Amino acid sequence: MDFQSIMGSSSEANGGLEVMDAKPKGSASLAAVVSAFVPTWVTGLIFIAIFVAIRRWYPNIYAPRTYMGTIPEKDRTPPSSRAYFSWVHTMRKVPDKFMLYHQSLDAYLYLRFLRTIIFICSVGCCITWPILMPVNATGGGSSTEIDKIGIGNVRKKGHFYAHAIIAWVFFSFVMFTVARERLWLVGLRQAWTLSKPVSKSLSSRTVLFLSAPRDALEEGNMHRFFGDGAVRIWPVTKTEALESLVSSRKSKIEQLEAVEMSLIRKANKEGRRRAKNIQLQDGNFDYEALPDAVKKSIRPRHKPKVSPLSGKVDSIEWLRKKIREEEAEIEDARRSYEIRDTNGAAAVFVEYSTCAEAQRACQQVATSELLALNPRYTGVKPNEVIWKNLTIPPARRISEEGTAIAIVIATIIFWSIPSGLIGLISNISYLAENFEWLSFLRNLPEPVMGLLSGLIPPLATSYLSKIVPNIFRNIFKAFGSPTNTAAELKVQKWYYVFQVTQVFLVTAVFSGAAAVSKELMERIKNPTSVPELLATQLPKASNFYLTYFIIQGTTSAADNLLNYSDLLTYLFYDYFIDKTPREKFTRYTSMKGIAWGKLFPKFANFAIIAIAYSCIAPLVMGFALIGLSLYYFSYRYNLLFVIQPKIDTKGQAYTLALQQLLTGVYIAELSLLGLFGLRRATGPSILAAVLFLVTVLYNALLNKYLSPLENFLPADLAALSEREDDESAPLLSAEEGRAQPQSHIQRLGQQAHVPPSVAQHVVDPIARFFEPRFSASYQAMREWLQDGNDAFDNAEDIPEYSDDQIKKAYLNPALTSQTPLIWLAKDPMGVSSREVEENEGLGLKATDQGAWLDEKGRVKWAVDKFADVPVWKQGVKY
Repeated sequence: MDFQSIMGSSSEANGGLEVMDAKPKGSASLAAVVSAFVPTWVTGLIFIAIFVAIRRWYPNIYAPRTYMGTIPEKDRTPPSSRAYFSWVHTMRKVPDKFMLYHQSLDAYLYLRFLRTIIFICSVGCCITWPILMPVNATGGGSSTEIDKIGIGNVRKKGHFYAHAIIAWVFFSFVMFTVARERLWLVGLRQAWTLSKPVSKSLSSRTVLFLSAPRDALEEGNMHRFFGDGAVRIWPVTKTEALESLVSSRKSKIEQLEAVEMSLIRKANKEGRRRAKNIQLQDGNFDYEALPDAVKKSIRPRHKPKVSPLSGKVDSIEWLRKKIREEEAEIEDARRSYEIRDTNGAAAVFVEYSTCAEAQRACQQVATSELLALNPRYTGVKPNEVIWKNLTIPPARRISEEGTAIAIVIATIIFWSIPSGLIGLISNISYLAENFEWLSFLRNLPEPVMGLLSGLIPPLATSYLSKIVPNIFRNIFKAFGSPTNTAAELKVQKWYYVFQVTQVFLVTAVFSGAAAVSKELMERIKNPTSVPELLATQLPKASNFYLTYFIIQGTTSAADNLLNYSDLLTYLFYDYFIDKTPREKFTRYTSMKGIAWGKLFPKFANFAIIAIAYSCIAPLVMGFALIGLSLYYFSYRYNLLFVIQPKIDTKGQAYTLALQQLLTGVYIAELSLLGLFGLRRATGPSILAAVLFLVTVLYNALLNKYLSPLENFLPADLAALSEREDDESAPLLSAEEGRAQPQSHIQRLGQQAHVPPSVAQHVVDPIARFFEPRFSASYQAMREWLQDGNDAFDNAEDIPEYSDDQIKKAYLNPALTSQTPLIWLAKDPMGVSSREVEENEGLGLKATDQGAWLDEKGRVKWAVDKFADVPVWKQGVKY
């Protein structure tokens, strides 16, 4: 179809708006939604059936938090029986609060975030569906099927008052809920930070200062730079050469284990063959009985890369020699290590006597020197530090941060190309009808066209959006983020931008633009008709998100349970790749983590889309509610049984997510304002404009007054915690907690003589929700933490550290790590014992305990007896 043929048809429209009275043949319909629903629902049911059938056979994949020896006994999820559905009973009995005590604050808050947006969508459906759906259906338009209950079907201006009033009601509720949650989170984070198990931990009392001047690295200047509360410092300077040596030594230890296990397997295979031939009674053949020629032939050999012209060498002897040489180099480098002039390319960890002192130090200006001792971080754990990024000069750090942001922005912008193509595919039927070069698609069966327009675009959008967080994470880690947590929070901020722009706005614009592009060109000669056309057609882009939520809520949520990728990866590596006890142990005990920077923006965008379409296409909110509920169930299972979070943002991720939710309110208000304006509905336009201004004012004031409380610990609470550190100060009891001031709603309930049972189950929940000033205070949240079956703030929960653990806590591992133990598997022929003896004779620690070769020559290790595993020990909880 050429441009002239498109423009020629405009004369047949008589310059009017008759085209809007007819539904485009290719617009999304109920058939497309059903086409997406049926295969995804079937796929989801198949995934769940497979999960139920195989769950009990792979506890390391599906229930490691119950059975894995690396999880402390007190933090394990209560075990269930071997029945197929026993885990459902555990999920029903164990509350979300269990994650707060036995996993992390972020794990609990993530589930709470899902519950919050499910609650918003539930209330939204109750508010919008009974009013807006009938109003839209009787709006006088000619839309059919799903489009009939959208705002595009409204032709009568008076009907728009319903949308404006509902917008005021629902968006006010959303804003109140966000403010209420942020207040609640402030109280919880304060109570959590000052609880004894957290405040007494070393990481809570330690502050990381970047861009440290040379004098600040001297222990004698500790109080001068960091105040009287500082008790210890760990300087960090460049150690690239030493880090390279330590990494190389570790790699060679693993290579030595691999070649020695190769020798052990080959020797035992040969021994079994010879024992079978001579029919030994015990079936075992001694290694020393093998001919010398056979012993020589089975020893691993390789050609060193450093000397390609030379012949092959004995791999075991060569690796032993290289490890000893590198050990000597490492010891020499450590002995000669000293702090030289750094020019700001250094960092320092400072331990303070109390958590309150650390919080004060983080808020104070430590030096007048420009850029020195900034930025700074509290609560940093040693295992989340990116050591190479601590010794970046301040000017270079600033430039790297700017470069990282520029790359991320460019990625988001150019991602519009594939996102736009996906949006076009969702309207493939309309394109086939109106563009000649796509006319061959009209010959496809209707179900196939339904799949192309309803199933493929959401699947492609989901897949493309999955790889973006990894790209962002690698960018921020490569460009100066000092910790994994800092990088993850940056990923969350920018992945949210990506989600809103690419997954929502760009896809929605292109999805709708395909349906209206031809008509826009026809209206070029009659511009006054363009606003009417846009007001009718653009809301139809919402149908794309109906199928998007279906796919996400069924297939993806079921995939979270089945987790087939991790299962297949484990089985493949266990059977074909992992050949040493260490490899098998590491593969078995490596628990699945969770990326907060990926998940919070994804589901914040779910809520943003639902809120944005709440008054335009209310049905979207219902589909979002179903999808989010299924996701909540799948993530609840994973956090109870499977996931071990490796990053702890201490509630910052939830704070960001709550702030990002308001984007949906802004988009919805601007969309309504534009639609009302295009329809020339003056009264509703005024209502929408005032609501938008109120939202801006509300958001500005909320951030102004809550941001300081979200970023810093108040001085009065810090002083209170220091006074309570006195052992004679009793913990606040539940009885004392009930003496706190009553809210206005509770007092009204008492004055009305409400029965106690009604007050407990009706009045109190209402009071907690609508008056967070009382229910979410520090005092109230402290009692809430101590309430329940799980005792919190007990003396046994307070971490204790040895002098050696504290001394090495924040030193670069390159300065402290020992040569890894060589771990072999014991074999019937005694080859492992011989190899262990030879290694020990050369000063290399080795053992063959806790692992063995079975009768088929397969490596096994003590899965049920972690105490027998020589390379594992319980980690220190910093």
